Amino acid sequence: MGCRRTDCLAKPLSGLFEKLGSLVGSCPFFFFIIPVLLSAALSGGFIFLKDREDNDLERQFTPFKGPSKATRAFVRENFPYNHSMFSADRLYDMGNFASLIAVSTGSSNVLANPAFEEIIRLNNKILDISVDNGRLGFNELGAKVNGKCVSNVILKLVSSNETYPASITYPVHRDRSSSVFLGSVLGGVITNASGSVISARAIKLFYYLENQERLAEVSKLWLKGFKALLSDERDSKYTEVSYYTSKSKQEEIDSHTTDGFPLFLITYASAITFSVISCLRMDNVRNKVWVAFFGVFSSGLAVLSSFGLLLYIGVPFVITVANSPFLILGIGLNNMFIMVSDWQHTNVKDLVPKRMAHTYKEAIMSITITAVTDVLKFFIGVKSDFPSVQSFCLYTSVSIIFCYIYTITFFGAFLALNGSREASNRHWLTCMKIPSDNSDNHSAMYNICCVGGDFDKNTGAEKKQPASNFFKDYYGPFLIKPWVKGVVIFLYLIYLAVSIFGCFHLQQGIDLNDLAADESHVTRFNMKDRQHFSDYGPSVMVIVGEEFPYWDETKRCQLQACIEDFRQLQFIDEDSHTSWLDSYLVYGRERHLNLDRKDVFLENLSHFFDLFPFLKQDVNLTGDAIYASRFFIQTVDIANASKEIEMLHVLKTTAGRCSVASLSVYNQEFIFMDQYDVVVSSTIKNVGVITAVMLVVSLLLIPDPICSLWVTCSIGSVTAGVTGFMALWNVSLDSISMIIFTVCIGFTVDFSAHMSYAFVSSKKQSPDDKAVDALSNLGYPILQGALSTILGVSVLATSEFHTFRTFFKLFFLVMFIGMVHGLAFIPVFLTSITSCSHKDESKDSDMKASKL
Repeated sequence: MGCRRTDCLAKPLSGLFEKLGSLVGSCPFFFFIIPVLLSAALSGGFIFLKDREDNDLERQFTPFKGPSKATRAFVRENFPYNHSMFSADRLYDMGNFASLIAVSTGSSNVLANPAFEEIIRLNNKILDISVDNGRLGFNELGAKVNGKCVSNVILKLVSSNETYPASITYPVHRDRSSSVFLGSVLGGVITNASGSVISARAIKLFYYLENQERLAEVSKLWLKGFKALLSDERDSKYTEVSYYTSKSKQEEIDSHTTDGFPLFLITYASAITFSVISCLRMDNVRNKVWVAFFGVFSSGLAVLSSFGLLLYIGVPFVITVANSPFLILGIGLNNMFIMVSDWQHTNVKDLVPKRMAHTYKEAIMSITITAVTDVLKFFIGVKSDFPSVQSFCLYTSVSIIFCYIYTITFFGAFLALNGSREASNRHWLTCMKIPSDNSDNHSAMYNICCVGGDFDKNTGAEKKQPASNFFKDYYGPFLIKPWVKGVVIFLYLIYLAVSIFGCFHLQQGIDLNDLAADESHVTRFNMKDRQHFSDYGPSVMVIVGEEFPYWDETKRCQLQACIEDFRQLQFIDEDSHTSWLDSYLVYGRERHLNLDRKDVFLENLSHFFDLFPFLKQDVNLTGDAIYASRFFIQTVDIANASKEIEMLHVLKTTAGRCSVASLSVYNQEFIFMDQYDVVVSSTIKNVGVITAVMLVVSLLLIPDPICSLWVTCSIGSVTAGVTGFMALWNVSLDSISMIIFTVCIGFTVDFSAHMSYAFVSSKKQSPDDKAVDALSNLGYPILQGALSTILGVSVLATSEFHTFRTFFKLFFLVMFIGMVHGLAFIPVFLTSITSCSHKDESKDSDMKASKL
């Protein structure tokens, strides 16, 4: 066995921790006061919290080098805005706008009176909003076409008795020489056989503002006025109204960045309560109430110090960082329960420094394994493609470092101070010396409340709690029975099968509206939008990104064939498209122009653009060459993230198949859809790196390579379980859940590493006895840590924010599945695997003995 042990670092580190424990036990006040003073000094960083908040949706929640950002830069350079010819389809960013959705009550027609009269009344009130002392209204601030504000055409169409209802066609309405796309403004439409609108359930109105820097402040004021007006507007008996502005998502997220702190305080209160209850003792000297309290307090100091330090040096504080304290709480509680467990195994008659030396030698080694892997894991996450993930990982990694330091200093010092109180046989509450034996001269109440200090006379250690005895006397011996091992392995196979099944049904994609509160106007608008306007998705630009001879008939036909390939896709409306080239060819045929000649093609473009000024924005004509151009196609049935993933993938694939020209696709929403290509690969990469790091660290610190391998395998096992069950629990894989998912994998290391280290460190001979011994020592601490953390984060299940509820779901899955691995699967597998090697070693020993 000696040749297979890999404890080259474990032994010297154990000796170092033993000396540190003795030092902490000798002068605990120093180690207790310094962390408190340091935390007080670093907490001053919170005065910069407002300045450090950064929840910019694009900057924080999209990949650094998303391909759509490069495409947008190309569009911005080659197709700059023409502010006098506004076109919503031609926006390369979100723009500046307000929107409302009016839904008719019951099943009535929103386009018929009296519902439509309500909408007209509301529209007039919106157009009357003014800012800058009444000098600027929508007529001055609105986006313009030929000097006139862009209006909601649908209102004009319906208001005309001559037009409605028989003459409005859906989704495209022909109005004289132009056409109007109504798919994005009418929802729940019923048409007749000829495509004319009979009725509609919902109508969406847009109010676009000038998107110029000089009007930025007054436009923002107008949007605030719009929001104030609509927030005061009550639903009538005819219509229900939801509203939204281009600033809504950002404002909603910015206003709730620190909303996690109250939940954090509730969580800590719950954790303290549970920890105190679980550490209660009937013995008035051995009671660990204050130990539990200061164990939780140690985690709070770690968060205070780490956050304050990073806020001092200017690290952005993103809304995702608000999840970090809950993780630190879980780590701190695990550390506390393990240290208390090892302290209870020491001889109560020994001096405090000696007891602390023994505690540190056994407990800190196990804590170090998990701390090192967690810190390395999160420092790796700092290299993520998502800035929000980077901020989270940086805050969390520094918090873990402080949590580790404060565990071995602040908490260890208080454990030593508490040990000095116990050594003097003082009461846990009053600190008065009390007798250790019951007295017949006092009442029963006195003996219950004022007597303590008993211990196990056989071992010299504190008496074990009933829960610890349960693991030693009942659960451990039961688990090692052969038939029980078989049942556990069978249950593990079922667990693995269900997990793999769930993995194949995992959904991807983040809906940024999920960052808003459930009852916010953003969420209500989004729900109405999904319900009534999901038939038609975004309009997509198809961009020719190079100089192209459009007058060359052969190449032109090939390019048109490529564009036609887009129109034939299943989620593209073949009849709704915009092509300057098709329109120009029709123009040429009507005038009998030979557009196959370069000079004729270029000379007549200016006349064509005079008649169709909107199409001029789709061509970058410089000199006698067209360096870029774009076409538009209309998507349909993009109702969820899975459809978005499929759409983006197929569009890019179709663009890549065109050999005649370099094509690319773009819509402003693609900036956020780029995450789909990154999230899965990033998650796989993170889990792979974490697994490799864990293998290396465990090989160096756990004195048995087989156990190290099992700890590493447990990462994959729990990862599969969490992934599968999160899919079955309707949790999508996105940039936010990826953060939480990666975070939670660390806890799989904690439980498995603690149990494996206890297993190989046991002085027992047989594998079954080692397993029982490990469960006896760590079964209850693991159970305490898991249940206290689950109880603490359970408050997040009631949150109105999707982010916190997702954190609860994943944290619950990891803590529960990790606990089951630590208390059942890992012990069974370790005994099963090491039994063979143990038998082989026994045979070798017998052979050597016989030879001698």
